[in-house]
Amino acid sequence: MSHSADAPLAVAEHPHDPLVAEQFEDLDQQHQAGTLGMWTFLATEVLFFGGMICGYVIYRHLYFEAWHQGSVVVDSFAFLGISAGGWNTAVLLTSSLTVALAVRAAQLGQHRVLVWMLILTMILGVGFLAIKASEYTHEYHEGVVPGWGFFNPDEHIRHDLEHAADQSGINPDLLHRQFQLFWCFYFFMTGTHALHMIIGLGLFTYLLVQALRHRFTPVKHAPVEIIGLYWHFVDLVWIFLFPLLYLIR
Repeated sequence: MSHSADAPLAVAEHPHDPLVAEQFEDLDQQHQAGTLGMWTFLATEVLFFGGMICGYVIYRHLYFEAWHQGSVVVDSFAFLGISAGGWNTAVLLTSSLTVALAVRAAQLGQHRVLVWMLILTMILGVGFLAIKASEYTHEYHEGVVPGWGFFNPDEHIRHDLEHAADQSGINPDLLHRQFQLFWCFYFFMTGTHALHMIIGLGLFTYLLVQALRHRFTPVKHAPVEIIGLYWHFVDLVWIFLFPLLYLIR
């Protein structure tokens, strides 16, 4: 049976998987692309934080006494006998556990567990920021926050700096400027980390909304894994900042 010249040719249609974006062939390729993109982004973040940490370590070697005095002040703010840095570390490590449990719940299709783990992660993230805000408030009253009053720290800090200058033979004015440099590093490093925490909370808010709408299944849960990688990286950065800022004298 012949077809007329004007008859349209039959075209086999292959319906596109609604879970897969148009630019990808299948769900596996989409997952791999998203994971690769996050790892590439985290590589740039390693360079960013690595530069700050290297600068901090170099100046700590050059201005040891000023860095020692700064670390003493940082570690002096405590709750129940444990420094604020210790509490922050405990909170973040716990949040890494809840993120891992959230990813596992998404893989198994445990919707209720996923929702609760996302909520717990966000509560822990807010707790970290609240502790850090308390630290910043304390340091503001101590007069060590860069800005107005930066050149006039609290009396007991000035006394410690003068004593350290006498013991080490460093010019007091020079030691004071080096001490200020420590606080510039401290607030830039911890402030940048806190900003990443805030971004992470925004991402987890998105995950929570999507989870409440039942958008994640054992087949499609890549966003939970990818954003989980980001959160683990932020936690890992703090594991470096905690000993550098609070423990090493």
